[in-house]
Amino acid sequence: MTQNLLRSALEQHNKWLITTHKGPDGDAVGSVVAWAAYAKQLSKDYLILFPDQPAAYLCPFLEGYEWAVFSADKAYSGDLLFALDYNAASRLGEQMAVWFEEQTLTKVMLDHHPNPAPFVQIPISIPDACSTTEVIYHVLEDLEQLDQIDLAMAKGLYLGLMTDTGSFRFPSVSAYTHRMTAHLLALGLEQHLIHEAVYDVNSVTRLQLRGFAIAEKLKLYPMQRLGIMSLSKEELKRFDYQKGDTEGLVNVILSIEGYDAGVFLLETEEGVKLSFRSKGGRFVYEFAQTHFNGGGHQYAAGGFENGSLKETLAKLESLIDQL
Repeated sequence: MTQNLLRSALEQHNKWLITTHKGPDGDAVGSVVAWAAYAKQLSKDYLILFPDQPAAYLCPFLEGYEWAVFSADKAYSGDLLFALDYNAASRLGEQMAVWFEEQTLTKVMLDHHPNPAPFVQIPISIPDACSTTEVIYHVLEDLEQLDQIDLAMAKGLYLGLMTDTGSFRFPSVSAYTHRMTAHLLALGLEQHLIHEAVYDVNSVTRLQLRGFAIAEKLKLYPMQRLGIMSLSKEELKRFDYQKGDTEGLVNVILSIEGYDAGVFLLETEEGVKLSFRSKGGRFVYEFAQTHFNGGGHQYAAGGFENGSLKETLAKLESLIDQL
């Protein structure tokens, strides 16, 4: 039924607004790029709308596409509104969430996070998918439109696969994921160029920041097989922090022999962002959701806490046994 509703919406509406979550990661950008390329294939008008500026290393993937950062002072017209890689309006940030909820046009969600909120008319949620770009591939397969995938779409689809699976090493990777990847490669995709564009664009200060975080700010709890790493606003300023510089840093903790959970805390002007990661049957989703206003997946979740880094660390440490 949902697929029929989506098919009808795609056929009837010709002006798409394509949105993704605040702090867009590789899967978010890959999803909107793939869906915008699909819009081009169908000769639809479209606009990609971000709640905030994407990290610099992801912006080259947006070259050749119409995109903007949301402003409450501007009007955005369309007849079909897509929510990609998020499952609740709150993930857009306060201002854009209000705008989203006020829109009366048809809304479609394509996402892979568990427990979606009822905020769209056409929800397509596949929690078992490794990424939202894999959800998009599923959708195109169900619509019998895999032949619409061109090289431009393949780049976006692979970007999401690669980043949300940690280069295909997380438990979410399936045989279907690899069949999808094989299809994209058969189209002529040079996957190594995408890997280089994401992982081989370090500045000296970015490397220094990450080295400092590992050498000076990593605290280990051997009894709990847990590591916690944190960076304050002052430390970020010291190393000329740019958005995206700490992406994936929490995964370093999981690489330590004998450790299967890690938390990374990043202090911002608004509060403290937390990233939770785990492996080996140890889940972090419920903990992040219960104690830190978080969400995500069983092995990878995020959270947010108002207040200072010191206060947030104290709260986290008081809850370590529950984690």
